[in-house]
Amino acid sequence: MKRSPHLINFGWFASHSNRRLPWKIDCDALTDHAITAIAQIIRGRFAFGGVYGVPSGGTRLANALESRLTPEYPLLIVDDVLTTGKSMNDARQRVGMPNTIGVVIFARGLCPNWVWPIFSVNDWSQAL
Repeated sequence: MKRSPHLINFGWFASHSNRRLPWKIDCDALTDHAITAIAQIIRGRFAFGGVYGVPSGGTRLANALESRLTPEYPLLIVDDVLTTGKSMNDARQRVGMPNTIGVVIFARGLCPNWVWPIFSVNDWSQAL
């Protein structure tokens, strides 16, 4: 997989939910070490019985978390960047398990009440 060389890219981008954004967070730029470190942060906070990565941004993170499952705990749904929360809510509906925990690396917008961001982007930085 070819990784983006930059975590933050400027220009006009369409988000997954078709929102027009003046800059983009590209987690493909994160090294394997960074993804492993983020997985360690999540494991220190949550116990989970399974993990589902929202395609395609959450796949690397889900893979890093799969080795630490605790049976009988809720499913963990992960993604790299949340803008509107639609992808996370769609994933929750797709897996058909209302008792889930959600974690995203970066939140550009408000998270649904079941989703926890590791890093949150302030409102003032959204528009340039």
